[in-house]
This record gives sequence, structure tokens and C-alpha cells, in this order.
Amino acid sequence: MTVTPAVETIDLTRRFGSFAAVDRVSINIGQGEIFGLIGPNGAGKSTLIKMLTTLLPPTSGRASVAGFDIATQSREVRRRIGYVPQLLSSDGALTGYENLLVSARLYVIPRRERAQRIEEALVLMGLADMRDRFVREYSGGMIRRLEIAQSMLHRPEVLFMDEPTVGLDPSGRRAVWEHVRQLREAFGTTLVITTHYMEEADDLCSRIAILHRGRVAATGSGKELKARLGPEATLDDVFNAIAGQDVDGGGGFGDVRLTRLGVEEHA
Repeated sequence: MTVTPAVETIDLTRRFGSFAAVDRVSINIGQGEIFGLIGPNGAGKSTLIKMLTTLLPPTSGRASVAGFDIATQSREVRRRIGYVPQLLSSDGALTGYENLLVSARLYVIPRRERAQRIEEALVLMGLADMRDRFVREYSGGMIRRLEIAQSMLHRPEVLFMDEPTVGLDPSGRRAVWEHVRQLREAFGTTLVITTHYMEEADDLCSRIAILHRGRVAATGSGKELKARLGPEATLDDVFNAIAGQDVDGGGGFGDVRLTRLGVEEHA
């Protein structure tokens, strides 16, 4: 019996003018996996996530999420995914409960189920005691956990998280991932994350793809990737060996401008 991948891309490409932000990327992510995307700034991680979440159309190639084509079945894809973007997505003027209620309505969760779903999400993400506090009073880690709770209310099959712990201190990052692991165990959700924290990717992800100049330069478990360099290698060593010369890369001013304009126009 063939199992449908949670995410599959075949030669997926996104160009902005002559600049290929994502260049013929082919990956296959199994159901229930925690899959990491790492790479320097400008490697194409966020652009790839935006295509997979139907926020940005591909230039060429194909991709499916939860068995549905991102280009021709985008509505079905959106029904089955959650997305935690880099930018702040919670409203500081609302309480935690109110933010979740807004999300429940947007996801068209039946009225009779909303209260229970919200309470379960608050408990799962360790925010039950903060349900009636304004989000502007939350710490950065609490806000991130709330945003993850919002993205999971409709029980998505695949959850995309773009730099979910950026800007958090080590204790905040640990708290976020402790609750994310619990979430995955509770619902069997497939997780696709981008991160700049190598230890985070190594510890959390069953497999990792390293993007370099828009292409997949290497794929494997943290252990497999490190073994390519030797018994004492770290994932930082692997990252630097593949993309170290481009840590400040991502094209010149013109390429960056095209990428950002393109994302804004199609978001």
C-alpha cells in the first residue's frame, strides 16, 4: 500500500525576474515527520514555504500538500494546513482567548465545538492561566505558543512554521518546542520548520534539507549529514561547509528588491 507523502515537490521553482529564489527543488516529506529547512538568508526557505502554503504561485514545477496540488487545488490545501509566519500574527489588544476565538471563526469551526477546542489549545500550549490576559502583556515565547495554538485549532494535517523561535531566548525556545512536541504527539501533525538555530534543527528534526542559492544542497538526518564530515562534526560545520561562503548572501540589492516586491504582490 502506497502512503501519500504529507508534502512533495518536483522541480518546484519560483523566479522574480531573472533571479531564481527557489530553483528546481524536489523534496518528499512523510506523514508525521518533523522536517527542517535550513540555509543562509536568501537561500529560498521563506519563498518555498509561501508556495507550499499557497501564498505565492510557483513559476514552474509541481507540489502537493496533504495529497492536493498547491496550484490547482489550493482551497483544499488551505483547509488542511496551519501556518505560523515570521511576523507577529496575534492581536495585542485582544486576550489570548479572544485571539483564539477569532481564529476559530476564520477556520469555520462549528460554534458548538469552539469553546472546547480553544480550552484544549490553551491547556496544550501552557497558556490556560493567561487566557484572559491581553496579549500585549505576554512574553515573546507566550505569544509564539499562542500563534501555534491559533494555527492548530482546525487540526491541520501539516503545520508550517517559518522561523518560529526567532528572537526568543534559550528558555523561550525550549518552552515552544516542548509544547510543539506535545502537539505532534496529540494529533500526529506533520511539521515543516525553517530555522537558523542549528542545534534546534539537529535536536528536533527527523530529516533536514539544506538550501543553498535556491537549491537543495543536501538532505538527511542530522546524524547522516554530520557523518559526511567526520565523527566530530556538528551541524554548524555541515552548514558552513555547504553555505558558509554565502552566509551574507541572497543576491544583491536588485535581487532582494525583486524578491520582496514579488512576495508582496502575490501574498
